[in-house]
Amino acid sequence: MSTGKNPGNNSNIKSLLKLEQKDQVFETEKPVADFSFNDKVAHVFDDMVSRSVPYYEEMQRMTCELARDFAVPQTRLYDIGCSTATTMLAMDAWVDSTVQFVGMDNSAEMLAKAQQKIDASGTKRQIELQEVDIHKGLQIENASVITMLLTLQFARPLYRERIMKNLYNGMNEQGCLILIEKLTSENTVFNRLFINHYYDYKRRMGYTDTEISKKREALENVLIPYRLEENIDLLKEAGFRQTEIFFRWYNFCGIIAIK
Repeated sequence: MSTGKNPGNNSNIKSLLKLEQKDQVFETEKPVADFSFNDKVAHVFDDMVSRSVPYYEEMQRMTCELARDFAVPQTRLYDIGCSTATTMLAMDAWVDSTVQFVGMDNSAEMLAKAQQKIDASGTKRQIELQEVDIHKGLQIENASVITMLLTLQFARPLYRERIMKNLYNGMNEQGCLILIEKLTSENTVFNRLFINHYYDYKRRMGYTDTEISKKREALENVLIPYRLEENIDLLKEAGFRQTEIFFRWYNFCGIIAIK
């Protein structure tokens, strides 16, 4: 549980994001295929996510604080959809050193980047990386914390209930799930406004209208956001007894759930 100390801040998280490679994946006018976390994306992912997700560094910092609150010595912390390992490396300074980290991702290219960053970090913590397709089941054991940042939205809806139950069953009592998702809204007016404000954000971060349009097209059949209520229902149906929103920016939301 929490030690009360503050070992990190947003500048530490910023240093973990390799921003020297600028995201230009959707800069061309060429037709786009469905979005995938391939080598091209893995190469620029840190810049892509930093400029595409509002308050990404603050989300990471809040995740670190909450993980520290619930991580128990001699247990495991799983990061589902660990991408380039930024979240695990950010949590490294906050969480008890006896907690084993397990990062899971379905992209070999992203895991290769993650391993490079872990090796370069010099961390002494035991960190295991696993190439896993969450649609085919997850092996979760002795987990006091599970983080799932912007990952469930890429899972096919048909599988989400099973995935959530899988996480719940592998978690220890009093363990927590930290879930961050992009949302949609049942109210069409709010939905349109939030999306417009989100695209304005991306323009402020340097993306052109062509890049925004191409990426939206590439994600159309790949990223399927739920409404907030649907995500809460999913957590409760899996068995989580307490849920609370800890972050909200238009169509992005962070939820913590306790077993």
